[in-house]
Amino acid sequence: MLRCDGFGTRGADQPLGPISFNRRDVGAQDVQIEILFCGVCHSDLHFARNEWKFTVYPAVPGHEIVGRVTKTGPGVSRFSVGDRVGVGCLVDSCRTCPACRQGLEQYCETGSIGTYGGTEPVIGGQTHGGYASHIVVDENFVLNIPDALELSAAAPLLCAGITLYSPLKHWQAGPGKKVGIIGLGGLGHMGVKLAHAMGAHTVLFTTSPGKVEDGKKLGADEVVISKNTEEMAQHRASFDLILDTVAATHDLSPYFALLRRDATLVQLGAPGEPLAIPVLPLIMNRLRFAGSMIGGIAETQEMLDFCAAKNIAAEVEVIAMQQINEAYERMLKSDVKYRFSIDMSSLTGVSTQNP
Repeated sequence: MLRCDGFGTRGADQPLGPISFNRRDVGAQDVQIEILFCGVCHSDLHFARNEWKFTVYPAVPGHEIVGRVTKTGPGVSRFSVGDRVGVGCLVDSCRTCPACRQGLEQYCETGSIGTYGGTEPVIGGQTHGGYASHIVVDENFVLNIPDALELSAAAPLLCAGITLYSPLKHWQAGPGKKVGIIGLGGLGHMGVKLAHAMGAHTVLFTTSPGKVEDGKKLGADEVVISKNTEEMAQHRASFDLILDTVAATHDLSPYFALLRRDATLVQLGAPGEPLAIPVLPLIMNRLRFAGSMIGGIAETQEMLDFCAAKNIAAEVEVIAMQQINEAYERMLKSDVKYRFSIDMSSLTGVSTQNP
């Protein structure tokens, strides 16, 4: 087995700290990757603190992984030692169900295997994520990172980027379409960049006047302060698509009023409490209220290639691994513009403890 150094936690109420653990040896179809950067997602915090109630400890988060190939199995055909690669939220799926056959591994009907919190198919136990020195992944779930993308800023594309790209593509955002993005955080800032790059008229909704300038710099054609009823009223019944990235409980009624007939509001943020859905606007204008998650492997590669071609990457603050607990607290306060990216070289020389 491959011994790895990393950062993890031994309990929901424990901080993350140095830890060592085993990965499987490289199998025939496997790629071994030296992790160079790993993005920090709010899902990492939920997982570390067992807020989703499935975490098994010790736990190692991280599913926005970029690095270089250091070893390949004899059956690997798509990657070579030295390649720049990435691993997102999935490391396997059944590959045979209708969803998988359509390239929608994220909706695997028998259950895909998460980069962390899943079941390791070879050595058993819980899968461990990218807050670590190395990872071993089947080549079919490894992505090519184009040379045009800077690695630290490419890492968050593996979750935040694809989470926004997938619904924008599915609901056909592009020229002639008016697209709204609710919230300017780790997800929202990627939504603004991507919708603008696709050619849509892009409108950012934010509660903070201090984010107006940032929103426009990131590509928003307009920025609307959602608490301002007059500003909201100016956009009544005019949107083809609105993506909601807010993970806190909030009122959706004002946004349904902004959708034209047959338009769609897509929920991406996952509030801890159920949202109240006003039914009458849906009925009266044949509106759709939908959800979306990440994309499949092929779509994620398409997103990376699109970002490289359009010079799009996440806005990141690079941190050392030892700063992760502080980063979690700052993330809860929205004190980051707009995503943390961990420089995994900071693990060098850190003493670790066995699980």
